[in-house]
Amino acid sequence: MRITLDHLRCYAVARSLFKPTTLGRAIAKLGFVQADPIRAPARAQDLTLRHRVVDYHAGDLELRYPKLPIEEDFFVNYGFLPRAYHGMMHPRVPRTEWAASRSQKAQAVLDFIRERGAVHPRVVDAHFAHGKITNWFGGSSNATTDLLDDMHYRGMLRIARRESGTRIYAVREPAYPEAGSTPAIPVPESDRFDTLIDVVMHKYAPLPAASLGQLVSLLCRGVPQWIPQRAAALARAKGRFVHVRLDGIDWYWPAAESPASRRWRPDDEVRLVTPFDPLVWDRRRFTIFWDWVYRFEAYTPASKRKLGYYALPLLWRDRVIGWGNLTLADGALRSSFGYAAGKAPRDAAFRSGLDAELDRIGSFLRPSAPLRQGDGK
Repeated sequence: MRITLDHLRCYAVARSLFKPTTLGRAIAKLGFVQADPIRAPARAQDLTLRHRVVDYHAGDLELRYPKLPIEEDFFVNYGFLPRAYHGMMHPRVPRTEWAASRSQKAQAVLDFIRERGAVHPRVVDAHFAHGKITNWFGGSSNATTDLLDDMHYRGMLRIARRESGTRIYAVREPAYPEAGSTPAIPVPESDRFDTLIDVVMHKYAPLPAASLGQLVSLLCRGVPQWIPQRAAALARAKGRFVHVRLDGIDWYWPAAESPASRRWRPDDEVRLVTPFDPLVWDRRRFTIFWDWVYRFEAYTPASKRKLGYYALPLLWRDRVIGWGNLTLADGALRSSFGYAAGKAPRDAAFRSGLDAELDRIGSFLRPSAPLRQGDGK
């Protein structure tokens, strides 16, 4: 059957929004969950998982993280991924070498944390008093926090858990001895880069060629030791993925799947998804699929915003038809919506679906008072 853009769009929606499962299985199925600290009305990782985990509530990932076989680290972006894949990225070899003085500081911190187990950054800073540094944008940053971040990236430390959102560091051991760990996938080192590219494709498929290339470049930030192999690895990937050319754009997806299959049928639910959801992350694909431009405006001056501080793409069936802005005030959920077509669909199924989605968000947030849809719906 000839593949069409409609096939690709339905395929993207249905495969990403799989039947909700357990938290561990959902993360394993996604391969990676991007994290972001903004709460509007919850963090991106929670907003992503609520669609894919049975009875998920905001904060469940942070609460259950210590007992799950996952790690918090940089992949194509910062977030959470199964230990089996995390282990393939290490030992990570950064492109810059430390000065002798920084290496000495790092070793002292490593010994300090190894002696105490899991340690709050405040405890490390109080002991070493590293002072302040000038960060990359000219401001002042805590030198201890910067060193801990660097040690984590280099694989010397891992995130043991979080306390009120703050990372608690522990020494990273290659064997992952903590409860709930699983053995690493026995993939030869020569095949690991390809395996991680497959993880990227599995999460974001189908991908335009330009987006595939962009994601492989982002992955190189997680595995800088393989930057010289990027071009060859991308060529191999294009050779093993299925490929079709539509309207001058080359599309790729996993070889075991067919976008034309009847199994890829989006449901009728209305959903509000995070700007970092795998379904809408690729803005290039977003514009091709839905014929309008979505922008993340949290860092745009308020006077220049068109959609809102943290506009959540609004999905109905296989279409992203607009966006919603949600805020919590005194236990009540306030909402406002905008639509790419200029107005909301008149279909009663959409209205009831939107009300049901707001009810689900209310349960997800565990409010202390009943939630009501605000003006602007």
